[in-house]
Formats: sequence, structure tokens, C-alpha cells
Amino acid sequence: MSNVVSPARRSVPGLARHAARAVLAGGFALVPALAFAHPGHGPAVGFAHGFLHPVSGLDHVLAMVAVGIFAAQLGGRAIWAVPASFVALMAAGGFLGMSGIGLPLVELGIALSIIVLGGTVALGRKDWPLGAAMALVGFFALFHGHAHGAEMPVDASGLEYAAGFMAATAALHAAGIGLALSIGKLSEARAPRLAQAVGAVVAVAGLGILSGAI
Repeated sequence: MSNVVSPARRSVPGLARHAARAVLAGGFALVPALAFAHPGHGPAVGFAHGFLHPVSGLDHVLAMVAVGIFAAQLGGRAIWAVPASFVALMAAGGFLGMSGIGLPLVELGIALSIIVLGGTVALGRKDWPLGAAMALVGFFALFHGHAHGAEMPVDASGLEYAAGFMAATAALHAAGIGLALSIGKLSEARAPRLAQAVGAVVAVAGLGILSGAI
């Protein structure tokens, strides 16, 4: 009997390994320039700039995509409740930042959010109580929201700017959910491991970002 494995059977894990390496390499290459979205953005006025703020920073992108994957892993009501909790608490953090109310260790909190959320996805546990999952992402959302709010200039429309970064956040959550569901369709048997691998890549990238935050 031949021991040759068909290309079709090799394709999924091989693709996952190459994708993980590419994401990891790309992430570390971008860390010096995009590690934190907040400083050096230029003018941040209105909906468009509010929308661009989260998507132009690697730290925000990784954390919010991880939230989406985490929600998809839990399934059920968590698919909408976990991202909704993040958006709501991020809005609260944004209000604090816009109001000039300080929040300690914002950059550290953002970096830790990537590590913790990526690690949570990597563990792949599905027995999280819904309230605990919402509280976890909501806690870190405060730091992300504060960073967005603190960057808003005094002459900007707070409502439009906030609507922009909330819309971008929801879009990134949807991307994470879509990624997890796409992995499931690609290979149902390997889907949990592939999603966990993505979480591990996110967590490792978070360690790289943390090294610049301390």
C-alpha cells in the first residue's frame, strides 16, 4: 500500500503553517511602525478619521480580530454579545479619553489585551460563562477606547469621530468571526486547531508589541 499522502490531504495544515509564518513575520515587521495607532496619526477629525484610527494600528487590529474569533469559538449568543460588550465598553473608554479623564497604563493595557485575547483563542476553551467572556473583552475595551478618545482633537465632532471608531471596531470583529467560520468551512475536523494557531500567532505578536510598551 502506498504511503504517499495526496496534495489535498496535505493542503490544509500546510496552508495553515505558511499562513501563520507569514502573519507572524509580517506582524513583527510592522511592529516598529504600527505598534500603537495613537501617536503620529495627523489630524483625526470626523467619521472617516475615527474609522481609520483602529484599522491603521496593528495593536487594535489584532485585539479586535481576536475578539471576533473568541466569540465565534464560544458560539450561540456569544457571537453577538461578546463583540457588543467590547464596543459598548470601548465607547465608555472613548468618552473618558475625550473628556480628558486619565486611565492608567493605557498602552500596557492594550498590549496585554493582545496577549490575553490571543492566548484565550489559542487555548480554545468553549466553556466560558457568557458574562465572564463579556467582562474580559469589556475590560480591555476600556483601554482601546481611551486611546481612541484621547487622540480626538478639540475641534472635532466627538459624535462623528466616536461613530467612526466604533464602526471600524465592529467591522474588525466581523472579520474575526468571518475568519473563524471560514476556517470551519475549510476543514471542519481541523478548524479548532487552526483557530487556536491563529490565536497563538496573535499572542506572540502581542509579546512583540509589549516589548515596545514597557
